[in-house]
Amino acid sequence: MFASVARRAAVVAGRARAIPTPAIIPQQTRMISSTRMAASDKLFLHRDTEDNNANIKFEFTPENLKRAQEIMKKYPPQYKKAATIPLLDLAQRQNGWTSIATMNYVAKLLEVPPMRVYEVATFYTMFNREPVGKYFLQVCTTTPCQLCGSSEVLKTIEKHLGIKVGETTPDKMFTLVEVECAGACVNAPVLAINDDYFVSSSQEDLNPESTIRLLEELKAGGSPKAGPQSGRQNCEPTGELTSLTSEPYGPGFGVRADL
Repeated sequence: MFASVARRAAVVAGRARAIPTPAIIPQQTRMISSTRMAASDKLFLHRDTEDNNANIKFEFTPENLKRAQEIMKKYPPQYKKAATIPLLDLAQRQNGWTSIATMNYVAKLLEVPPMRVYEVATFYTMFNREPVGKYFLQVCTTTPCQLCGSSEVLKTIEKHLGIKVGETTPDKMFTLVEVECAGACVNAPVLAINDDYFVSSSQEDLNPESTIRLLEELKAGGSPKAGPQSGRQNCEPTGELTSLTSEPYGPGFGVRADL
């Protein structure tokens, strides 16, 4: 009995050895995107420096303190923290940038933990947590602007001022950054200088030559005209109007007389 069982086991084992082992096929992984990932140029962890530490005192001027109090009145007392963004903006306009001292001051004013203010300041890129130059150059390089020549505008600024994106000129006059959509795609390409937009009315308008003229005028202490760098107003078409060419209809047009 035991001999027959042993023989059957040997036969099964022999058959098992005779069955070829299937080849292992490596799993195919489909890449969602082959575009190189771009790391942020911002550090979201605070590091004390000589000009950015909690020991530097910051307070609103009497005028700005009054404005801050008016802003806080817009919110119920238990929701004063809702004023974090407008107060940070006010502090940045006074200080020139958003330092750790300004964040701590805003937190004290709103009676919230400083971390609540840090969370806001590190989330929104419009809060500059490092010193910037007198003229903050923001070049939009999103698709519409890039298609209309923003890359050339960016390269022109870098070459003319001798700085790269994220850097400030030695005289603290200009800081250059690359930003996402500036919300003025119809006037692409867009160069924002501080709060003013310098835009194009055609692809030949805001170009390397006109960009250099803007920079030189700022260096000379001038105030270039914001908006389209040509004769048109705002977002008007480059040529003639194609709509709204007749007098607008009066009140009640198209409405039934008995209504």
